[in-house]
Amino acid sequence: MAAPGGSAETQRLHSIGLIEKDVNGETLWVWSYPSITPELRELMLRKCRLQEEKPPPLYNLLYGQYRKLWFYMVLTAVEGASVLEVTHFCVVLLAKEFNPEKYSALSRVLSRIYLKSGSPVAMMERYLSVLTRGGCQSEENGTFLWRDYPQREAYLSAAVKDVILRFGMEAVILYTALMLKRKVAVYHPRPDAVQEFTRALPALVWHRQDWSILHPYVHLSSDETDALKTGTAGFVAGFHDPDVGNRPDLYDVFVNLAENSITVSPSAKEAMTLGKLHKEIGQLMLQAAEDPEKSDSQVIKDICVKTRDIIAVLSSCAEENGGSERPTITLQRLKQQKFPPATENFLIHLAAAENFLLT
Repeated sequence: MAAPGGSAETQRLHSIGLIEKDVNGETLWVWSYPSITPELRELMLRKCRLQEEKPPPLYNLLYGQYRKLWFYMVLTAVEGASVLEVTHFCVVLLAKEFNPEKYSALSRVLSRIYLKSGSPVAMMERYLSVLTRGGCQSEENGTFLWRDYPQREAYLSAAVKDVILRFGMEAVILYTALMLKRKVAVYHPRPDAVQEFTRALPALVWHRQDWSILHPYVHLSSDETDALKTGTAGFVAGFHDPDVGNRPDLYDVFVNLAENSITVSPSAKEAMTLGKLHKEIGQLMLQAAEDPEKSDSQVIKDICVKTRDIIAVLSSCAEENGGSERPTITLQRLKQQKFPPATENFLIHLAAAENFLLT
């Protein structure tokens, strides 16, 4: 019998891979289990950053999503006497879920094992232990237990207060874009800064609990941008290339973290028109974030309560729908409510985003 956390849950693990930079400066994909497609190998070689700089930048964790598959990467520098004849190696985990803390912890255990043994087989043994028993234990290399990293905690580990305090009342632009399922692109030259900021944004629309919209580490290569645009209708995408600012096809809202600015694209201005309702939401968000007694999760809850109130207003405009659970609202019925113009505009677009609106 599988231990708690094994079996079906651990099947979210897809595969493990290993990239090395040898003493001659060459970066190679050297091993994977099970096999990984050439497309994914090329993507991971780009993502690991070992080919970018000399020496390569050390990072705690890089992660992202590509075609509904999450990747997590931990880089290790090999120093002093070692069984490895390389300068750096990167352990890559591919999985079917968003949980950075879980896969960072597992990657570190596997990295310590490889650094000491120099054997991918030793890593594979621990990987299989996680798959079948829900964990791996070692006094020398550390312990990893799948059950220690629940999915809800990954969602709640979001610095929502920092996001709001960074932009003040302008943070309501981000909330509006996410509510309307728009494209949000975030830029900063450091991928870790982009990751930290973008992972918090889906929490602003907690009622959906949908982190599939998150793509925190995207390069401006055609394979990645094509995958991004053909995925979910709206998304949050993180970039460390400043040229993303010149790609209006990739955003409705552009966040430049390096300059602390938010820009709404001309094509999205009509849908993103702000009014009295948005001011109320912005004030609620800012007051909650400024309260030192409130945690990030409490701020998320406050915003979620307001969101549910707004959706309840939409639901109150619904017509009889033959017992269907999803409210149906006609444009005519919504206009009959005589909301202020900006509020009406927002609710019309929100109804469409929530699949409430009948065409």
